[in-house]
Amino acid sequence: MHKLAQITVAEVVLLLKEHNLLIESQFSSSTHHFDQIAYNSKLVVDNCLFFCKGNFKPAYLDDAQTHGATAYMSEKAYSNAKIPGFIVKNIQKAMSLVSAAFFGFPQDKLPTIAYTGTKGKTTSAYFTKAILDQTYDRKVALSSTINTVVGPTSKDVVKSNLTTPESLDLFTNMHKAVENGMSHLVMEVSSQAYKKNRVYGLHYDVGVFLNISPDHIGRNEHPTFADYLHCKEQLLVNSDACVFNADGTHLTDIYYTAKATTQPENIYIYGRQREGQETEYPIDFLYHSIEDSLTENEIQITANTEKAKKLHIDGAYHIAIPGDYNEGNAVAAAITSALMGAKPSEIEYGLSNTTVPGRMEIYQTKDHGTIYVDYAHNYGSLHSVLDFLKSQAPKSKVTVITGSTGDKGIDRREGLGKAINESADQAYLTTDDPATEDPKKIAEEIAQHIDPTQVATSYIADRKQAITKAVTESKKGDLVVVAGKGHDEYQKINGKNVPYEGDAAIVKNLVKGL
Repeated sequence: MHKLAQITVAEVVLLLKEHNLLIESQFSSSTHHFDQIAYNSKLVVDNCLFFCKGNFKPAYLDDAQTHGATAYMSEKAYSNAKIPGFIVKNIQKAMSLVSAAFFGFPQDKLPTIAYTGTKGKTTSAYFTKAILDQTYDRKVALSSTINTVVGPTSKDVVKSNLTTPESLDLFTNMHKAVENGMSHLVMEVSSQAYKKNRVYGLHYDVGVFLNISPDHIGRNEHPTFADYLHCKEQLLVNSDACVFNADGTHLTDIYYTAKATTQPENIYIYGRQREGQETEYPIDFLYHSIEDSLTENEIQITANTEKAKKLHIDGAYHIAIPGDYNEGNAVAAAITSALMGAKPSEIEYGLSNTTVPGRMEIYQTKDHGTIYVDYAHNYGSLHSVLDFLKSQAPKSKVTVITGSTGDKGIDRREGLGKAINESADQAYLTTDDPATEDPKKIAEEIAQHIDPTQVATSYIADRKQAITKAVTESKKGDLVVVAGKGHDEYQKINGKNVPYEGDAAIVKNLVKGL
């Protein structure tokens, strides 16, 4: 329930007209005000403005009216409506604008850092929050794939349902954060958030573009890679300062998108130090590994331009999470935090003391393998994990347990198969949020890209059984990667969230008994 503020009919009409979204207002009184806004009919209370969005059914409007809705907003008029409506051109854009206004534009009181990228968003966001919590006395809010944090106490932390929540929920959370005295917000912004206008009208103090590789392309997501890239680039268009990675692909596109709306002095580029490195653009920060092992991680950051030197973050930094691919995430967090006022000592503390649930979690056993639980669920992330492990322990047997989601990200299946084929010795393919698809068919599509003469591959439908078999049969010195679900406590099957123990919990219990 979101009964925290007010908005009048006149304010709604003005806002919609300003953005050329209003088709019709059925209100005779412009002074009427709303005490609540909602898009879920079950949450409606008296005097609510109800949004009709998504896969909407007229029965939802009936339900909302019964619970006390006094107006609705929709892209079409409903014959069963007994209350006046605002008919708009785009309900998602309208909901975002009205939600921001209803809560008094909380984004104006909450400096915001936003991360986008195919991989690394959550780790980078966690690093940044940990650093800025040192700078701003633990007053940094978080909107991430894993958790939403709107205040300083444990009751202010809830599990997230989406990488970027619906606009109404996002502005509700921002309002709560402001009310709770939070000074900053660190958030992940998915490509879907732009595709579905969940962040329409939102502007960021710093926008970070970590990387991009083909993902989230399918019938329920992005039709093409070009559409996926365009949606991700919108983050830069809507940011005062931009930070991005010189080691990523499509750098020219990304750079010119940023430059179109951001002055060059507010664009920061970072990259791994390499011999004879030449780029079209000045790289502001270079970094290299000092210590890079299965358990240790330390980097050196060097300012490479006058602009970069003004941030004063040159130096060595320990990182609590292993993996060379996490080093770039740490550098992005260091630059971003420095732009928001963090000192090097605060950056060092945040990077060296922060782990992320389901990101390279290590479980050691006495007589069996070392188990890694990681959220890796596409080619880029799984390749990074496996490539790192192989580079550190080339003689170790590597076993992977993974599956792929149903009804979306079809290209992930080929990517997972390729990553396994390149760097694994054994694979157990299993179930991972199959939705309406047959998990065995999904596994077969992954297996099409694995050479069975090189990688011993089998299918075990029950995910817990697959993990158990892989862990208990591993030998000392083996490396076992449980990829995909991390701490997720459900499987998405046929439109339902079916309870699931979670990869990390299963591994933790198995290791106790070994």
